[in-house]
Amino acid sequence: MSVKRLQAAVFIGALLLAAWPGLVPAPKSDFDFSAFARLPVLEGGRVKPIDSFARSALLSIRSKQSVRFDGKTISATKWLLDSAFKPDYADTYPAFVVDDPEVLGLLGLPQGKSRYFPYWQIEPKRDEVQNQAAAADKIESGRRTRFQTALLNLNSRLTLYERIKNTFMVSGQGDPVMELAAFSALMPVAMRAFHSAKPTDKDIRTMKALSEMLQTYKFLAQAGAFKALPPREGAAADDWTNIGEALSDPMSAQTPHPGLASFALMGRAYRAGDAAAFNAALAEHAGWVARYRPEAARAARAETLFNDCAPFISGMALYLTALLLVFAAWAARREDVAAAARALAWAAFLVHTLGLLARTVLQGRPPVTNLYSSAVFVGWASALLGLVAERIHRKGFAVAGAAAIGFSTLLIAHHLSATGDTMEMMRAVLDSNFWLATHVVAITIGYSSTYLAGLLGIAWVVRRHIMVKPDPEASRALSSLAYGVIAFSLLFSFVGTVLGGIWADQSWGRFWGWDPKENGALLIVLWNALILHARWGGFVRERGIMLMAVFGNIIVSLSWFGVNMLGIGLHSYGFMDAAFWWLSAFTASQLALIALGYLPPRFWIEREAR
Repeated sequence: MSVKRLQAAVFIGALLLAAWPGLVPAPKSDFDFSAFARLPVLEGGRVKPIDSFARSALLSIRSKQSVRFDGKTISATKWLLDSAFKPDYADTYPAFVVDDPEVLGLLGLPQGKSRYFPYWQIEPKRDEVQNQAAAADKIESGRRTRFQTALLNLNSRLTLYERIKNTFMVSGQGDPVMELAAFSALMPVAMRAFHSAKPTDKDIRTMKALSEMLQTYKFLAQAGAFKALPPREGAAADDWTNIGEALSDPMSAQTPHPGLASFALMGRAYRAGDAAAFNAALAEHAGWVARYRPEAARAARAETLFNDCAPFISGMALYLTALLLVFAAWAARREDVAAAARALAWAAFLVHTLGLLARTVLQGRPPVTNLYSSAVFVGWASALLGLVAERIHRKGFAVAGAAAIGFSTLLIAHHLSATGDTMEMMRAVLDSNFWLATHVVAITIGYSSTYLAGLLGIAWVVRRHIMVKPDPEASRALSSLAYGVIAFSLLFSFVGTVLGGIWADQSWGRFWGWDPKENGALLIVLWNALILHARWGGFVRERGIMLMAVFGNIIVSLSWFGVNMLGIGLHSYGFMDAAFWWLSAFTASQLALIALGYLPPRFWIEREAR
């Protein structure tokens, strides 16, 4: 097989593998879980499918999007249905990740056997967890102990799960259909009694019964995890309600929301194991949504398909495989393996691109809107730069850098997704499509190219110590490539920083305020400019450029993630302190690589020969 045919076969095969999760049919089930997953709901300020909420919630609670129970894999949608309509059964799922020794001791749970526990094992200590978490919440985040942080995380997961249990009906309630029928029958009678000039004892009992039911529904309105009832015909597009709010609304006595009966029937059928009745009620509600809120139904279907395809997970796997193939090509010195690696990297980049475009269309925003999307975009821009550079210098370094950064950034994004909805509503500071498409995208391209230059510097250091007979021409090509990438990075980081200042002037009335995030962006500009000036002035040569490029990784990481950990300034919308140790370890590794670069090539071999 010719090299071109091999590349085409690898490229097409990789795309088919990436598309497979979206093409494979859902596991057979009597209950139409797929249709339920596509129902639109309002949560976190945006309309999304139940599938997205269920995945995000389970990821927050369990750090995974499925549950293993009795040898079976429970999907996020089924877990949510069980939690809402069969809470006693859902309480037995090992859904909560608890791995802190002190928290395990507080809960009286065994250590070492498993890190996943069911709700029923935690519930006896629920009040104590809540009380201690409330006390820990009053302490500044930087002064909390590991135990207090772990306890706060556990409490937030328990609270989320308890809200899900009280979204469609009060947890432990009887037949929801009978409850709804009783309420519908009681409401008009109680209202007449309320307006009666001389209420009888029966009227008083009726009003008391209604008052008790309304108290229950007010609790349901406050506890509900999301709003499942779309706006009625003629209402505003954002007039979504949850079950409790709809039942507490006096208008429900006259014209109940159509979704109330549908969800009550779904709840009764699901609890009874009646798949036919469940599917019928589900189809009726989905049909009503499709007729009166077609835009919400279409968006929910599209987002569910995006979730099923999981392009960033597929892209991550393809990038890693491409990187391993590059290493194999270097070891075997085979052009066909190198060609396959390039084809696989381009396939990974295409999957990455399609995922990025899909997110942009679904969100209706430019590609960078939060910390998660910035990680996705940094990887995409770095991969593009690396693949284009590989067309110029066919040494494999650029494609290796593209694959490594693409994999690493998508892995970072995957871990960031555990913090909640990745398509969350915009922070006010970012709520401008124009500036998102200019300042944020430009500065993120600056991040990407600086990382790529740093990775080329790492490749230079590693190659210097592992190659028995290094090729000077390859080293010069690597240095030249890094130099060009640094110049590109300086351009975009400078333009992005200036555009950010113009945005700040319009939004906050000042061009520059020495905010930590602003300082971080300025540091990237200055460091890239310093590298170029050091080279122009003759202060550094090949080794100096490459080691300074490696130090650029530290500058970008501190500017991208580090300033967010401070939790101060107008740009603290991406606050996160959980990655402190990871950032510290990464910084230490880059300093170690720089030190290694200053040592003589293969210095340990020379010492052994003496």
